[in-house]
Amino acid sequence: MQDNSNGTMIAKKAKEDRFQGHDYYMLDELLSEDHLLARAAVRDWVKQEVTPIIEEYSDKAKCPTHLFKGLAEIGAFGPSLPAEYGGGGMDEIAYGVIMQELERGDSGIRSMASVQGSLVMFPIYKFGSEEQRRKYLPKLGNGDFIGCFGLTEPDHGSNPSGMVTNVKDDGDAYILNGAKMWITNSPLADVAVVWAKDEAGIVRGMIVEKDMKGFSAPEIKGKWSLRASITGELVFEDVRVPKSNVLPNVQGMKGPLSCLSKARYGIAWGAIGAAMDCYDSALRYSQERTQFGRPIGQFQLTQKKLAEMITEITKAQLLAWRLGSLANEGKATPAQISMAKRNNVMMALEIAREARQIHGGMGITNEYPVMRHMMNLETVLTYEGTHDIHLLITGMDVTGLNAFS
Repeated sequence: MQDNSNGTMIAKKAKEDRFQGHDYYMLDELLSEDHLLARAAVRDWVKQEVTPIIEEYSDKAKCPTHLFKGLAEIGAFGPSLPAEYGGGGMDEIAYGVIMQELERGDSGIRSMASVQGSLVMFPIYKFGSEEQRRKYLPKLGNGDFIGCFGLTEPDHGSNPSGMVTNVKDDGDAYILNGAKMWITNSPLADVAVVWAKDEAGIVRGMIVEKDMKGFSAPEIKGKWSLRASITGELVFEDVRVPKSNVLPNVQGMKGPLSCLSKARYGIAWGAIGAAMDCYDSALRYSQERTQFGRPIGQFQLTQKKLAEMITEITKAQLLAWRLGSLANEGKATPAQISMAKRNNVMMALEIAREARQIHGGMGITNEYPVMRHMMNLETVLTYEGTHDIHLLITGMDVTGLNAFS
């Protein structure tokens, strides 16, 4: 790695990206021309801009911040939000295939985009005033502003309603105190959509700007996962937030939970991309690596692994496509989204582990993407609702009985 004049890290030697898409059940026939064009554009961008550098950035635990502008240029920020507000004006399936291609490159790159679009732009569009939309969304959409989402707290992860971050009325403003933890993009963010309880205990959303006095966002170091994504805290010490920055059209946990549903939907698609990259690498390796005088792909156990991989990928693709169709009709429920997020992320993690075995010792090196995907997916399994929490959401949905209380 070396730095150029503006501090951007550059790979000394570009890494060839030989990825080919995998569509065993010909699901491309169910996609529109717009979906296919969007996917092709993002796939080309990932091959040109992400693959050549991502292993080095991950190795150095550095975020490729120069890619934010590129993500904006390919329409990765709010693809399904209206174009007049800085979005892409596309449908939910287009949003899904874009997230899939980005996560094929790296889960951290997809996180950069999905936080910006689903957790920052979406709530401002959905719950904000027209003035807030016009002020923030175009700049978030074109990458001039970077955003983050403040819900999780040091002592309140799976139980976000237990948050202690709070606001107190101070005339034309609120005084904000508290802290948020595990916040993607936070050290770089120009704006944060933050959720806090008012004096009546009602959860309110607000837009906090980085230059507000008392607001800081220290970076979290030492991650073994999502190493190319920057993560931090949000700390509020008597931050004076104008009431004009409060999202006027939502109160209670409905606000942040609807944002999480939007993000979880994108993850359900994105995880398939990571799985396909691991499968693609393992398939090619099995055809090129020889032992005992023949390719290892000719051995029964290797074929078993590969056959199970493509089967699980195909099932996940069908699940995501149907969920996208329901989302386009406004019928996708939070519980359905939970099922897809949980299933597809675990599927991808298991495929990464099997692909690592096919690669043998080479599977632990950065010559191949498998170990990086595996480490990333350990985080994806936990964030935006843990694997077990999503299981209980499905359980509550099918039984009508609440295991959380």
